[in-house]
Parts: sequence; C-alpha cells; structure tokens
Amino acid sequence: MKRSIIFTFALLMAMSVFSCYAQDNKKQPLNNAQKIEVYYFHLTSRCPTCLAVESEAKSDIKTLYGDKVSFRSINLDDASSKTIAEKLKVPGQALLIVKGTQQINLTNDGFLYARKNPEKFKSIIKEKVDELLK
Repeated sequence: MKRSIIFTFALLMAMSVFSCYAQDNKKQPLNNAQKIEVYYFHLTSRCPTCLAVESEAKSDIKTLYGDKVSFRSINLDDASSKTIAEKLKVPGQALLIVKGTQQINLTNDGFLYARKNPEKFKSIIKEKVDELLK
C-alpha cells in the first residue's frame, strides 16, 4: 500500500515536470491533415488514474463522435512509438487532440477528472473537439 502511494506520488510529480515542456490546452503546429485524432501516450507500468484516463477518453470519443474522431493508445516504452512521439513532440505521458496544424493537450484535465469526475472530463473533451469540428 505504501509503495503504491509513493509510486503514484512520484508519477504525478513526473507528470507535472513533463507538463512544463508541453503547453497545456494550447494549439501547436503539426501537419495539414483535416481528420481529428486523439492520442493517449502512456508507459507500460500504469496506475489506476493512468488507466482511467485512457478508458474514459476512449469511451467518450467513441460515444460522442463514433468514427468521426479516432482514438489511439500508444505505449511510449515500445520502440515503434518513437516516430509518432517525436512527430508530436511528446515528452512523456500525454492526452492530445490533433487536427491538421492544431494540437490540444488535455493531459492535466485527464489526470484531474477521469477517475473522480468523469462527466466533467467528458464535457471538456466535447468542448475541445467541438471547437475543432467548426
């Protein structure tokens, strides 16, 4: 139990450091595609909150948008994920919404709300994706 709490605390601290490198909720240049894609970048070892972020985001995207918006879960520990992580400039665990030249980082919102307030998390996802659908 104590190890689990220490691991979770260390993970949250690491994520806060990584979030300094990624601009939260900002749109970043990427490419010219018009399809909206949601990417969840994670590590092999994950805490319950990490699992909830993936599960809730995936479910919300499917429920709200069906096939109009794609969702991909990408393990950063796999060598095959290196290319996409570099392309999107992902420094660590992240939840990103990508459309063409825009990139919205929802990592902090995911970790704040996926487990304790999934409806709020869903509303944030909807708000951000709907902006891109306009």
